[in-house]
This record gives sequence, C-alpha cells and structure tokens, in this order.
Amino acid sequence: MHTSIKLAAAAAAALLCSQAWAQITLYPQEGWRGRPVNVSNSIRDLRTAGIDDRASSVVVERGRWEVCEHPNFRGDCRILRRGSYESLRGMGLNNSISSIRAVPRNRRVDAMAYAPAPAPQPAYEYRMRPSERTYEAPITSARAVVGPPEQRCWVERQQVNEMSGGSGTAGAIAGALIGGVLGHQVGGGSGRDFATVGGAIAGAAVGSNVARNRGNEYAQNVQRCEAIPSRTPQYWDVTYEFRGTQHRAQLASEPGRYITVNRDGVPRM
Repeated sequence: MHTSIKLAAAAAAALLCSQAWAQITLYPQEGWRGRPVNVSNSIRDLRTAGIDDRASSVVVERGRWEVCEHPNFRGDCRILRRGSYESLRGMGLNNSISSIRAVPRNRRVDAMAYAPAPAPQPAYEYRMRPSERTYEAPITSARAVVGPPEQRCWVERQQVNEMSGGSGTAGAIAGALIGGVLGHQVGGGSGRDFATVGGAIAGAAVGSNVARNRGNEYAQNVQRCEAIPSRTPQYWDVTYEFRGTQHRAQLASEPGRYITVNRDGVPRM
C-alpha cells in the first residue's frame, strides 16, 4: 500500500517537473496572430483545447514538442524545438495539428523527425500572450509611407557628328556629355575637357559606338533614365489614442478604425 502511494507521488512529481520545463503556445493564424492557446502538458485531442486543426503558427518557450496531425499522436508528426515558427505551412501541418506532447529530455530523436529550424528569436514582440487582456484603441490618423522613387531606363539610337579633322576626341567628349545625363559626369571648372573624358569612360559603360556611317557621322546607343515615384506603401504610420495618451505605431498593412493593444497600449496582433 505504502509502495503504491510512493509510486503515485513519484509519478505526480515527474508530471509537475515535465510541465515546468516544457511549454508551447499555439496561434490560429500565421505570424503569431489571433487568440493563443498555451499548453504545458500533453493533449491527446486538441478539440478539448478548442484549437483542433486550427494552429497555424507556434512559439516553443521551453523544451521540445511533438505535434501530430491526428488524435492520440498518430499520423504525420514533427518535433518542434525552442523558438518561433511563423508558419506551419512549410512542414505540411498548417491547420492540421490534432494532438501534442512534450518530448522527454532523455529521449533520442531521429534527425528526420525534426521540423525545419525555427526563427532564432524565442518570441514575437507584438504577439498576443496567453490570458492577456486586450483592448480596442481608436485610430486617429493613418498615412501610407512609400519607398524611394523607382528608376525606369531605356536605350535610344542617336546620331553624333564629329568635328572636322578630329581624331575622335570630340566624339569622346560628346559621349561624356551624353554620359552626364546618366549621372556619370565627373568634375567641373577648369580642365573641363579632361574631366569630361572621365565621363566618356563612364558613358562607355552604358553604351558605345555601334556603327560608323558616312563621313564624320556615326550612330550611338544611349541609355536614358527617369525617376518614377513609388506608389506601393512600405508601411503605414498610425496614431491612436489609449486611456488619454497618444501612441504611434508602424504597421505592415492598412489599418481599420481600431487597433488591438494590451493594458499598456502596446499593439497586439
């Protein structure tokens, strides 16, 4: 009788110990978004936790975890290590996890059983924490911030006339001036011809004489470029009010009327 009690106590202690060194958080959306479910012990059927076949991203806080596509740890299974898994799609388990259990420290695992390596950071800064209360803060302003102008270039054929009796130097200078259109002109002031020869070399990197015609006239390929303002937002600069204090945040996508925050006004996604 006493032996049975001791064995039961030892088993309970081992269970508590396993819960202390293993913890995982499941998220219903990729990128650690949505209401999370925190797990610290084995679950044979995730329907009891309300996230069966719904997990799309994971953060492993401690230990190693085996996740399986069917209840009772059956079907396709993968071992997850400590770190952040932004998406389970690459390992074929997106919205497919139905059971989960901690892997004992002394269990040897074949390398093929591991999922791809997680992100080095153990947690996503703005992810929603388990049991964390969130609030909806009204957005007071939002503006799209676009990137630098894009460059569009094209090549034109242009006729160039040499000076009579020239040995090609004037042609080189003409090439330099054309090169200057592309921002390759170097120097200025006195000794201009010498400086523009450098521009001719730069211009030659873009286009060179391709065919000489009759007399002192020849054709040259010239590349021209123009800046086109970007219309694609790089991010959204957002201002919102929470408990009488103004906050600012940068979001990757266009916001709605409200932003989800925690009790400190920090965004939660």
